[in-house]
Amino acid sequence: MAASLVRTVSGLLRPLSLSISARTPKIRQFSSFIRPQRLHSSAEAAVRAPLPAVVCQTPRCSLLQRVSPLVPALTLQPSRSLTYYSVKKGKRKSVKSVTQRFMRLHCGLWLRRKAGYKKKLWKKNPVRRKRLREHVFCNNTQSKLLDKMTTSFWRRRNWYVNDPYLKYQDRVNLKV
Repeated sequence: MAASLVRTVSGLLRPLSLSISARTPKIRQFSSFIRPQRLHSSAEAAVRAPLPAVVCQTPRCSLLQRVSPLVPALTLQPSRSLTYYSVKKGKRKSVKSVTQRFMRLHCGLWLRRKAGYKKKLWKKNPVRRKRLREHVFCNNTQSKLLDKMTTSFWRRRNWYVNDPYLKYQDRVNLKV
């Protein structure tokens, strides 16, 4: 593990040393003066032949840009596409996909459809299709996150005529 890390870090820093030596010919001459190159065979001479200055120059990029592919957590942050301050009114905005895909009950629980309920139904058997048509509750963590992604307009109580979810709106016999 440590050896592979050392190889990776040295591989990241090698273009930096090549670009410095390519830009400053005095340093390159000084380094060749300290360690003269000995050529033993023609194959070794081809490998150790100095590269032209065009090949040695690498594109300038910071160390973070070189390390970020190795550690994706440094640059990739989770995104909820939540607008804290809108451009026109300066108000917080709801995430549209949450309001379209989920339904909030009065007690604070969120309902959703099962994943894949409309994908490739031709290859799923009828029992599985029936199971996918069911609605399920989101867990506590998901409900808190969905509450943060919506405004108070979507969290308020709504009363509908002939509401099919009326018996689920209040948690009467469910223990927390």
